[in-house]
Amino acid sequence: MFRKAVLTVLAIHLSGCMTPPPDLDLSLTRTTAQKKYVVAIQPLAEPIAINQMHAWEVKVTSPVGEPVLQARIDVDGGMPQHGHGLPTRPRVTRELGDGRYLVEGMKFSMTGWWELKLNVQSGGVADQVTFNKVIALPAVSKS
Repeated sequence: MFRKAVLTVLAIHLSGCMTPPPDLDLSLTRTTAQKKYVVAIQPLAEPIAINQMHAWEVKVTSPVGEPVLQARIDVDGGMPQHGHGLPTRPRVTRELGDGRYLVEGMKFSMTGWWELKLNVQSGGVADQVTFNKVIALPAVSKS
């Protein structure tokens, strides 16, 4: 009986099945906490596969829309409902021009609510932004 209970708890934990808050802001463009930058993120491929590496593009502009060049962007995050961080250490690998940056090394280890936290610094001005992303299993087509 104890073994079955442990296996059930483990299965629930590993499935990432906790329901995200109903009012979770899932926008992929946000103003940073101190309103120094506007940041937009997008995965380069969808759907996002579980336990596979993928890349994202980050675009950073000033509040009036000017591209932010030569920014330093640190990437962090995790699952707030599970209390753990990202399973990898994603990082900006190159500047793509026009305020766009390539983030590589991103991986999600389970479905559920993930936070992506970006710290942006350029010209001595630092600010941070947090994005929410809900990762789900891709829909299976019935043919």
